[in-house]
Amino acid sequence: MTRLSPSTLNLFLECPRCFWLHIKENIHRPRGVFPSLPSGMDNVIKEYFDKYRAKGKLPPEIEGKVKGKLVADKELLNKWRNWQTGLEYRDEELNAALFGALDDCLIDGDRYIPLDYKTRGFAPQDGASEKYYQNQLDCYALLLDKNGYPVQNFAYLIYYYPREVKESGQVSFNVKPIKIQTSPARALKTFQNAINLLKSEIPPRHSDCEYCSWETDTSGFD
Repeated sequence: MTRLSPSTLNLFLECPRCFWLHIKENIHRPRGVFPSLPSGMDNVIKEYFDKYRAKGKLPPEIEGKVKGKLVADKELLNKWRNWQTGLEYRDEELNAALFGALDDCLIDGDRYIPLDYKTRGFAPQDGASEKYYQNQLDCYALLLDKNGYPVQNFAYLIYYYPREVKESGQVSFNVKPIKIQTSPARALKTFQNAINLLKSEIPPRHSDCEYCSWETDTSGFD
């Protein structure tokens, strides 16, 4: 069974050829050293949100800025946060699966709202959230919906970016929630198109992809 994640679908949307080589031939784009700060911040923010979850409250900096409340079932959320036990959707006809791990989730009435933390060096620009994270949030909505958790038609990104360093060395952050419209149907179509592409011959080079030239020189693929 072919298993894809939101990040591999991002690669499909960016360059079908790189995606095909990544999955079919195990030829990956070159990667530099991955910084540890974002993952460290992610863990700290999860712990911070969990403290308010236990109180049945939202963190004060997003109170009144997002709809719903934090999902109260910590045990369930811990499963969703883990790549090995996270949400999965299987298409038996395509012999393929989509899986993902959520940072957090809100619930509004009987509807679930994916929530993802993002750490960056400066405030997000208009349109950047949709450009870089639309597919990720669409996938989360699809995974929740297919597992019996009906979703709202939107999700939230919670941005954390530095404001100042105090004399004690403590760094304070700005916090900005961004609401993104989501579509499980769009994610499902992307998933199906990606799987069907893998059943075809290698796609042509993508004219806007700088990695296609690198891959031609190193892999032997035309």
